[in-house]
Amino acid sequence: MKSLLAVFLFGTLASMAWASQCTDLDKIKVMTQWRQAYSSGQDRIDFGQAVYRTFFKINPESVKLFHDVGGDDVTSGAFIAHTMRVLNGLEIIISLLDQPEALEAELKHLHQQHQERNLASGYFADFVKALDHVVPAQIGKCYDREAWNHCLTEIAADVSGH
Repeated sequence: MKSLLAVFLFGTLASMAWASQCTDLDKIKVMTQWRQAYSSGQDRIDFGQAVYRTFFKINPESVKLFHDVGGDDVTSGAFIAHTMRVLNGLEIIISLLDQPEALEAELKHLHQQHQERNLASGYFADFVKALDHVVPAQIGKCYDREAWNHCLTEIAADVSGH
């Protein structure tokens, strides 16, 4: 009986730990590093263009998803506007990492928007990979890859529904 209880408790604790690997410390690191990486003004536009150029190199087929917003030219006004909408959405999510109820509501909203587009989960994973290349280039050696992976993996899963 004791061994059954131990197995049950271990399984419960393991599933709780797995359910949210984005710890409070991870959230603080991501929130702080995001502010540094995303910056302001023209630097934001340059950052966004770097993210999408990287995303398109990782997944060349993904350019087709952005045909209606000028995805074939990341320097066009239409695509820059799209880039800023996406990254501002990510900024909202990141700024809410320490506010669970508001975060959940925002993730549900974004999930519904992306569900309508019927996007494969691979696109979300590739976008996370693009961020994993660009953010450290922007902020340098302080980048905490583990914290970003913990938090962005959960964000991408919630938005994609996968």
